[in-house]
Amino acid sequence: MVRNIASVMAELEPEDFYLLSGVEHGMRFSKWVNREKLPDYANLTKEEVDYRIDRCMKRDLITRKTIQYEGYQLEFEGYDALALRTFSQRESIDGVGAPLGVGKESDVYEVQSFKPMALKFHREGYTNFRKVDRERDYTSDKNHVSWLYTARKAAEREYEALETLYPDVSVPRPVDHNRHAIVMAKLDGVELARAKLESEQVVGVLDLVLREMVMAYDAGYVHADMSEYNVAISERGITVFDWPQAVPTDHDNARELLERDVKNVVGYFRRKYPSETPESVDIGALAAALAADEFDSVRAFAES
Repeated sequence: MVRNIASVMAELEPEDFYLLSGVEHGMRFSKWVNREKLPDYANLTKEEVDYRIDRCMKRDLITRKTIQYEGYQLEFEGYDALALRTFSQRESIDGVGAPLGVGKESDVYEVQSFKPMALKFHREGYTNFRKVDRERDYTSDKNHVSWLYTARKAAEREYEALETLYPDVSVPRPVDHNRHAIVMAKLDGVELARAKLESEQVVGVLDLVLREMVMAYDAGYVHADMSEYNVAISERGITVFDWPQAVPTDHDNARELLERDVKNVVGYFRRKYPSETPESVDIGALAAALAADEFDSVRAFAES
């Protein structure tokens, strides 16, 4: 887990952010930013750069490596600090609270605004960049791609999807976006994976999930990563979250990905609720019905 940087923010001065922004700018061109270029990138004097490097290194916001030259790179904490400063300047958030969830590809915190919200930092590529680079199509055509770029593109894609889908689809309400971070409404309820449904609820909840997939497809998106871990259930209904892998419905693989999503969701219900979930569901026919907006209930697709 990347350290929560909120407690450090009050210690940072405007010139520290100039230095962080300069390193960020330099990472667009090389993995390690040459120290000699930092005065230009950060719009600081050489002496000021020296001082700010020491301050940012002390707080683990940047890291140094001596190769053919002395180079610097943002740590994720430094990237977090830049995003938090922007949100603060926009008055999108007033403070950062406790973690709400920590995963391989994101950290989520409660934040204060006009009411409690959620702040999601994307972490794609930070710990396993090669795998992400191979699997995510928004990195496949770049010769020099850093984790910084990968995380930012993931956040951009997710925020764009949320803006398109909300409120017609039950997704978290998007509030603001900067770099690799998104401010959004907090989720109600618990993950489907941790919920225990009553027998009479099972098919109804499965149908609810599938209907949200219909609505998303009508709005132009396939989630492309549906599972029991990105559906929340509460007394109000369900919410589908985590959309960084979403693809538009005109994507070459959209129907294939939709069918995979359907298979994942139905498969989960079959494993956890085998007595209540219809057997031998025709996944291909069900996916086709979702795409055609002809879905009513999963029971209609049980093979006899």
